[in-house]
Amino acid sequence: MTDRVVPAADRQRRRPTKQGVVLSAELIVETALRLIEEHGADALSVRRLGRALGADPSSLYRYFRHTDDLMLAIADELIGRTLRVWRPTGDWRADLRDLGLRMHTGALAHPRAAMLSAHRVTGRVHEIQAVESMIGVLRRAGFPDPEAVRIYHAFVDQALAFGALDSAVTALPRAAQQAEAEVWRDTYARLPADTHPNIAATARHLVASMRTSSYPAALDLLLTAAQTRLDHIRAQTEG
Repeated sequence: MTDRVVPAADRQRRRPTKQGVVLSAELIVETALRLIEEHGADALSVRRLGRALGADPSSLYRYFRHTDDLMLAIADELIGRTLRVWRPTGDWRADLRDLGLRMHTGALAHPRAAMLSAHRVTGRVHEIQAVESMIGVLRRAGFPDPEAVRIYHAFVDQALAFGALDSAVTALPRAAQQAEAEVWRDTYARLPADTHPNIAATARHLVASMRTSSYPAALDLLLTAAQTRLDHIRAQTEG
């Protein structure tokens, strides 16, 4: 796509495509998500999308100005899917833990799209709602505004980074995933204690742990640090 712009009033197509489907921004995003998981970033071309939708490629300009505009919409949709299944309870630590795990699960459900979008800032409805909700959780917990932003920043970057990292592993061919996992058993677990005493002492734990994501552990460490910080702030206030 290019930077060609179609006026907002003209962006709705009422007539069905060749496949009998009425185009919408939501349908295009859903189709693009599917194609990205099948073909990677190369899927984001008007020709391929038009073919998948049974539509003239030029009709996509009614909804998105260019491929980056569509990529931002995809990123925002992934955020929206997480928010739609997140139910805050009022317990800030439990709520952020639940949200973080849901963000991670959402990334793994669309690994290639997650890798392409983790670093993007959409400025769109779902991202805005997410930022508002997370900062709200932290402010209601008692974090001063600078601390709320600091912890929000660390929390969201950690979740997105692990989502992209673990998505990259998920996107590898199964044989490659298995081969990399076996390195811990076939290489590290066999290193002798006289040359690598620390690895040898912890080998069985490495073999067990390194096959899975460390995100839940990293998330708990972050939230524990945030709780410690909040306790310190409260103690200073009460003192």
